[in-house]
Amino acid sequence: MPDYGHDLRFGSFLTPSAADPRQAVDLAVLSEKAGLGLVTFQDHPYQPGFLDTWTLLSWVAARTERVHLAGNVLNLPLRNPAVLARAVASLDLLSGGRVDLGLGAGAFLEAVAAMGGPSLTAGESVTALAEAMRIIRGVWRPEDRAPLRVRGDFHRVDGAKRGPAPAHDVPIWLGAYKPRMLRLVGAEADGWLPSLPYLSSPSLREGNTLIDEAAEEAGRDPREIRRLLNIMGGFGSSAEPFQGPSEQWIDLLLPLVLEDGMSTFLIASDDPRAIETFARDVAPAVREAVAAERARAGTPSGRVRPAAVLAARRADIDYDAVPASLADRAVEPGDRAYDGLRSTYLWDGSPGLVLRPSDAAQTAEAVAFARTQRVPLAVRSGGHGISGRATNDGGVVLDLGALDDVEVIDRSRRLVRVGAGARWGDVAARLAEHGLAISSGDYGDVGVGGLATAGGLGLLARSYGLTIDHVVAADVVLADGSRVRADADHHPDLFWGLRGAGANLGVVTSLEIEAAEVDDVVQGTFIYDAADTAVFLQRWGELVEASPRELTAFLSLFRQAGRVLAQTTAVWANADTETAIAALEPFLELGPVLGQQAHLVPYAALMAPAHNAHHGDGRLRSRSALAEHLDAHTVKVLAEMFERGDTGIVQIRSMGGAVSDVPADATAFAHRDRRFALNAVLRARGEAWDELGSDAVYLSFETHDQEAALPRAFPAATLARLRAVKRAYDPDNVFRNNFPIDPEAGA
Repeated sequence: MPDYGHDLRFGSFLTPSAADPRQAVDLAVLSEKAGLGLVTFQDHPYQPGFLDTWTLLSWVAARTERVHLAGNVLNLPLRNPAVLARAVASLDLLSGGRVDLGLGAGAFLEAVAAMGGPSLTAGESVTALAEAMRIIRGVWRPEDRAPLRVRGDFHRVDGAKRGPAPAHDVPIWLGAYKPRMLRLVGAEADGWLPSLPYLSSPSLREGNTLIDEAAEEAGRDPREIRRLLNIMGGFGSSAEPFQGPSEQWIDLLLPLVLEDGMSTFLIASDDPRAIETFARDVAPAVREAVAAERARAGTPSGRVRPAAVLAARRADIDYDAVPASLADRAVEPGDRAYDGLRSTYLWDGSPGLVLRPSDAAQTAEAVAFARTQRVPLAVRSGGHGISGRATNDGGVVLDLGALDDVEVIDRSRRLVRVGAGARWGDVAARLAEHGLAISSGDYGDVGVGGLATAGGLGLLARSYGLTIDHVVAADVVLADGSRVRADADHHPDLFWGLRGAGANLGVVTSLEIEAAEVDDVVQGTFIYDAADTAVFLQRWGELVEASPRELTAFLSLFRQAGRVLAQTTAVWANADTETAIAALEPFLELGPVLGQQAHLVPYAALMAPAHNAHHGDGRLRSRSALAEHLDAHTVKVLAEMFERGDTGIVQIRSMGGAVSDVPADATAFAHRDRRFALNAVLRARGEAWDELGSDAVYLSFETHDQEAALPRAFPAATLARLRAVKRAYDPDNVFRNNFPIDPEAGA
């Protein structure tokens, strides 16, 4: 058999002995520390001398950080496939995508039967495994809204609810030795996992031939199937295979890779020294020798996609040119991960390719690749957004979700570094450990990059300003793929533009932000009957403007059970409860109060971590306006819109205070004289919204006609300056699919 070009993996195959429960765990931790990438355990649920393998896997997942985990192999007759699917997905989510699935038919039939499992013939075992795989994969597809039904001869589900989906694309490997089982591997599985001592007839080479033939008959590329191998042995002076020194192991493993296509080797040993030697001496040498031979022979390597996925590729994207560093994590239409990445929180999309860089260097490679493709480019910081610009149809999406580090780099200066792919709830939780906070929107699922380059209207805005007001530096990938640091001394013109119009100038990979000393805050929540809508809104606006700047208030206006209700969330930016209560009490006089509460809570509790599934749940038309006051004209228009049914929800965020302290020309967000940010979900094109007559908008809440909104997003002088920055840093207008700042206009 030829070399399939798979990346090489090395791991351990451990005994889950109950005699010393800590031994198996300690060996798993040792395997990770030694540098192995996979830890597996035998699964014999009928053996009283063994720990339950699934319980052990869960415990080991909590004790490790990097290594992948799997049963080797899980005894399917004693593990219900629907329950197993949810267990695998759950542990994969909890471990950060580190669980793989090895399945077996249950070799010791008498023991299986004694535990209540079926005693199946070889043919029946093949059928049972095929049914189980359909159930498991069906459970892992929650995006398929139809109830799961598999009416098999041995495994059945009838209307089961699907989900959860695993954190990564969990492979299913089969422990198989007989021809019919090997053909099932080729037709439906993701990998073959035998043990070398048990291979006789078919042999290793014959087994691969059967798998490859079955794969081709099923329309699959044989390279889709990983070949794994358990090896029993140790390191000594014997001439017996896999009993000698490291050099003997290397000589034996090389032909298994280059001639038999095996790519994952698991040492079956509970000897700590053997595990360390395997990781330290054998694995690196085999990798080096295989890499040299593959380079000499020109062996293709990397991820192999099924024929069905290749058929779904878009003609305008050169998939073969995707940089090697990005290829393994890239997601295409037809990939199992595609449905979870194609859309944003509110907008569905159908991109031709999703690139998921792991660091700034890979982000630069992604930008350099994307600019060569004649398709739209969307940049997504990971969280949900309203504008709809973080996905597209047929183009490339650059998803920065993996760039999510949060680090306090200088506590004395309150300086933190935040990855653009982090979400603000996670940032708040991390900073709370240090008594710090950053005003950053009002929901934990929002991504850092989008908000921190557009403005950042948060629950502490009147006390501490916009998020962008505290950004002191940014690491940026420019349109040509180069990387720069922008701050007051380096690329100051770019630094100015990034704070308010960053999405049009480059891809921010991380930001340095000066946080505030914030621990507990006082949150007040009030619900009103707002039937007299205009009067209520005007009184609310006047109260907010008159309130101390320590108070920031957000309002939601909506319909419920046929009447107009309003909810105020007001945050007092410190733990001075006495002063906070004095500032909150006037909110009880605005109108009929239907509910009220106030709490002293950590700021992080207001921005609780959230990682929502983003499936484009509903396209909407959102409009925004920035207002100096909630004057009689403004509230009259809003009230009439509710009366006519033009909208079902309006949100108002208070500005002013510290937001207005910043000079209008200090950042690209220039509307510093405005006291309120309004946005609404509209049921029509929005002509009624135009009656507000606003000359200022906040683009993060504009879903349509962004080119027309551009002069209202940026005053004339600001827009002229932005175009000059655009000409300097993105003259070819690579980043044009957010809001279109044309570098040639006004030149």
